[in-house]
Formats: sequence, C-alpha cells, structure tokens
Amino acid sequence: MAINIKEFMNARTTPLASIFGSGFLVMVPILIGTVGSYASVAMFFIALLAYSVGSVIRFNIKYAEAILKEKSNKRAAFFECFSDISLVLAYVVSVSLYLNILSAFVLTGLGVDSAFNEKILTTSIIVMITAIGIIKGLKPLEILEKYALEITIFIVILLIVAFGLYDYNIFTVTKSFIMPMPTEHSTYEIVAILAGMLIVVQGFETSRYLGESYSSEMRIMTSRYAQIVSTIIYLIFISLALPVTHFLNGVYSDNALIELVTIVAPILVVPLIVVAALSQFSAAVADTLAATGNIKEVFVGKVDSKMSYLLVGVSAVIITWSIGTLEILALASRAFAFYYLLQTLVAMSISKSILQKFFMSALALMLVFITLFAIPAG
Repeated sequence: MAINIKEFMNARTTPLASIFGSGFLVMVPILIGTVGSYASVAMFFIALLAYSVGSVIRFNIKYAEAILKEKSNKRAAFFECFSDISLVLAYVVSVSLYLNILSAFVLTGLGVDSAFNEKILTTSIIVMITAIGIIKGLKPLEILEKYALEITIFIVILLIVAFGLYDYNIFTVTKSFIMPMPTEHSTYEIVAILAGMLIVVQGFETSRYLGESYSSEMRIMTSRYAQIVSTIIYLIFISLALPVTHFLNGVYSDNALIELVTIVAPILVVPLIVVAALSQFSAAVADTLAATGNIKEVFVGKVDSKMSYLLVGVSAVIITWSIGTLEILALASRAFAFYYLLQTLVAMSISKSILQKFFMSALALMLVFITLFAIPAG
C-alpha cells in the first residue's frame, strides 16, 4: 500500500502531540524520585504496558468499529457506551493536569511559583478556554496542535543534545557519573506510583476517534508510529538526564526539569518554558474539544455545545482546587486506565482467538490495579 506522506504527517499529529503533551515535562523528576538510576528501565516497562494497550485500541479500530456501527454485538456496544462516558471524565482530569503543569513552568520562569498562584493561573486559563468555547467554539485553536508538536519535538531534541554533551564532558573528566538516589518507598509504593504514571504515555487512543478524517489503516499506522517514536525519544531523554539529577538533592518537584536545564544549558530555559506553555495549552484545548464532543454524543439532544463547555470548565476548576498536580497526574492515570479497561472489554467481546483473550485478560487485570491503586509520587 502506497503511503500518502502528507496524510500520514497530518494523521500522526494528534496521537503524537497528545503523548508529548502528557509526559515529557514531568516524567524525569517523578521517575528519578521513585526508582532513582532505574528510571530508564521503569520508563521502558511503562511504555511497554502502553504499547500493549495501544494494540487493543488498534484491534478495535480494525475490527470493533464496523461491528459497533452495525450494532450486532450488544455486549461490545454496552462497554463502548460506558467507555465513552469514562473518557469524558478522563479528558476533564487531563485538562486540569495540563494547565497545572503549564502554570508551574510559567510561574517558575517568572519567579513567583507557589501552589496558590498555580491554582489561580490554572483557573484563569480554564475560564478563558471555557468562555471562548461558549462564545465561538474552540475549533480555530486546533491549529495550535500541529505547531506545538513541531516546536516541542525541536526543543526536546535540543535538550537531548544538551544533556548528551554535558554527560560527555563530565565523563571525560571524572570517568564516572553520580547517579541519583530515589526517595524511600516500599516495593508496593513503587509499583503503585509507577502505575500512576500511565498518563505520561497516554494519547495514542486519539487515533480511535479520527475516523471521519482518516482510514482505519492510516489511523492504525500512525497510532503505532506515535507510540514507537515517543518511546524512543523518552528513553533517550531520561537516560541522558539521569547523570544530572543528583543536583536536585532529593527534591523532585513537578517543574524540576527547569532546574536541570538551568544547569546543563541555561539558554534553553526560556524556550523550555515557552514550549511547556504552548504544548500544555494546546493539549488542554484538544481535550476540552474531545470531552465536549463526547458529552454531546453520550447525551444526544440533551446537552448542547455551550453547556458541554461549561460542564468541562467547572469540573476542571473543581479538580484544580481539590488536589495538587501530582495527585491530578495519578488521578488522570486512573481515569484513563479505566477507559482502557473498558476498551479491552470491547475487544474481548468480539475476539474469536483464545490467545488474544488470554492476553487481553492479563492486560485487563493490570488496568484494574492501576484504576484502583495508582498513587501520586512524593
């Protein structure tokens, strides 16, 4: 099959942008604080779990969509309807998460970061997004996603080069690295915290909902591409950042990446803050649109666009003022794990293969654990 390069590049934007919007700003300090020098190994297993979930989403794109459209499998239809509702909740939590991360990075750059200031700025942005949505809709802001992705990838590559050069210079002098020590946790706490990091690789499922724009083959291809590329970049990024993280002195805040970049390449601090603001705002807009779209589909004829925007905005504000950023991150992981669990049940409902059902059952058990027991870092 010949690949339309332009179509491929457009189709890969949403899943890849969503994955990068979810994770790269906060994953280093959280992983280091949890498992120390084993951060890259932990990231690999988180990405492996996500890829397994991604295979289920791609299975549903290939096989479930036609069956659901025909309404020939009532069990699959029930799980699909339930998953649509759960996805709304997951997106609402994500909106709060993205904007809390945005606030932490921007306020740190301005030198006025505090928990209260973060909540004020986050609330202000949520109110602004909600107001724009109610007045004229957020569709015109969707173009930010493409630009945010390209700029984010460019800055991440610059950071990888900067960390790599720093590591090389240190190693040529000392012939060794000072590796970070994790915060003290029990084995169960480590597993539960890592389970709460599923959100950092979330986003591949967005291909499932681009059926009006792209074929199933293109969506499957670009979803897989987004997961593989993001995993490679994440693993390289974390591995090269590891030798620098001892400078954090055991303080692993959600915006600690700024401190690391200040040490390695001060010239990249402002670009990092800019890309943090752009990528998180873009991701928040995308998830607001997705949430409102799902609300209208679930409550057909009962909730209009304006009410949907208001529901999402109010809910995101309540979450913002109820818990901190790391708690929101764990909550988002649990929400998406529940959605992935329901999608796994959809796949199990239509699969004819015993081997596939065994794999999906094992995956479902892991997602149940994440849904019930994931906890925030710290």
